[in-house]
Amino acid sequence: MNIVETKSINKIAEITVLFWIMKIVATTLGETLGDFISMTLNLGYLAGIVITVIFFIILLFNQLKTKEYQPFPFWLVIIATTTLGTEISDFIDRSLHLGYTIGSLVLLSGLLFTLYLWYSKYKNLNVNPITENKKEIYFWIAVLFSNSLGTAFGDYLGDVIGLSYLQGALITASIIIVVVLLHYYTKLNEVFLFWLAFVFTRPFGATFGDFLTKPLAKGGLDLGTLQASLVSIIIMTLLIYYSHKKLYEQNSN
Repeated sequence: MNIVETKSINKIAEITVLFWIMKIVATTLGETLGDFISMTLNLGYLAGIVITVIFFIILLFNQLKTKEYQPFPFWLVIIATTTLGTEISDFIDRSLHLGYTIGSLVLLSGLLFTLYLWYSKYKNLNVNPITENKKEIYFWIAVLFSNSLGTAFGDYLGDVIGLSYLQGALITASIIIVVVLLHYYTKLNEVFLFWLAFVFTRPFGATFGDFLTKPLAKGGLDLGTLQASLVSIIIMTLLIYYSHKKLYEQNSN
């Protein structure tokens, strides 16, 4: 799904098939890494939020200093938002005992309010181009809310509706496919479709991450959060390297 207004310098990755593949891998990593910090290491959700928010702020500050899109700092922030989003969602749902339904509604409200403020200031929600830090901050806040919402919604599918992790992943994957079809075969607003796809790639990654790590008795593959995270890190590293190589080749031509 491409959203193109101009060929000017942009600080956000080009929205291509590669972008969505990397987004899904990053969300899967965020789910397994978040669970590793809070549950496997038994640090708890609040400690997990403190740890991940520190890394998020450091990585975001580094990304804001860039003048144009660079794969490594950009995707590190995406991974940070998915990991922090996992901790935020689990803290709201489990530590504050608000439940997955209310938690999802709270995070959805935060996302919609952020997009409203963004639109009020810039009169659009386009991610291409984003060249200034103020607009980029709106983008990253929206990304954080969407990734937190996606985690809560993924858990909602399993714990409230009663779907297995694999069923939840298949349903969210089906929604993503529908969005792709709407992009190619309808005239629906592309910015709307982008944010819809951006939100639903997160619960797909969350439910797929749970499918990889949860015990066999709960419908998972019981690979463990550490092992699943390491596999996702390796895949993500290769994809970032490929993105750097592709970007270098484009700039050389």
